[in-house]
Amino acid sequence: MSAVFSHGRLRLYLLKLLNEGPRHGYELIRLLENRFHGLYQPSAGTIYPRLQRMEADGLITHTAEGGRKVYEITPAGFDELQRRAVELEALESDINASLADLSTLADEVEQGVRGSVRDLKRELKEASRQVRNNSAPAGPGSFGWGYPTRPGAAGTRPAPAPSDAVRELEDKAAQLLAEVRRLARAGRASQETMRATLVVLDGAIDQVRRLLR
Repeated sequence: MSAVFSHGRLRLYLLKLLNEGPRHGYELIRLLENRFHGLYQPSAGTIYPRLQRMEADGLITHTAEGGRKVYEITPAGFDELQRRAVELEALESDINASLADLSTLADEVEQGVRGSVRDLKRELKEASRQVRNNSAPAGPGSFGWGYPTRPGAAGTRPAPAPSDAVRELEDKAAQLLAEVRRLARAGRASQETMRATLVVLDGAIDQVRRLLR
């Protein structure tokens, strides 16, 4: 969210959050993450230096509580918040627009994932059918009354090799990993886009896990 929080706007938003009540740094990070529905999470290295600067400027103060610093806004911080009320309103509008863009991006990626999952279901059904057809039922070739045939005995079938559908599934997974690595290392995607992609991939992994159980 570097564009949204450029030119001191993150400092302004931190003042807004502290005006709602005292918080420690971790709470502020979580509040920002929740505000962006998990698509943005500022690092401690982003938040704490700003809090220190804001405290040096007299906008906030802190008390120690349970080994943590709990920050609260000062009258000077409240005055700055009042002076920048119009800017804060514009910031909220920009945040909403940014979230709408990210939601659209996530929906587009998710639609592509759903299409892949439908293909995966068809492939898994075909793989299951082939495995069933290649399985040897218990019968005269078994040893005794339904017991498995002795190793090396006549009529023993080798374990079926992976089906073409399973091999194709593994190839697709390898291609996805290679493509994600290539795009991530290219460095052209923003942190917001990377975060949205992670959310979509987590959902895809959950769906695949349910299918393959």
